[in-house]
Amino acid sequence: MDERKIYMNQKFVVITEGKFSQPMSREEAVKTVKEYDQKDIIAYVVSEEEANRIKTPDNFNEPKWE
Repeated sequence: MDERKIYMNQKFVVITEGKFSQPMSREEAVKTVKEYDQKDIIAYVVSEEEANRIKTPDNFNEPKWE
């Protein structure tokens, strides 16, 4: 299945500074993270489903890059 079709109807949430954004398209989420990056603010994209599962940004486990 084409990856773009999978993401078309799926919504994403940006997590930054202890807050969830409103759900948005994948393209909007990527654009938002890039804008935060230009301001030296760390931001992460998760699916709306994952945001609902973790309930609060405090429950988000930041990835560890080793």
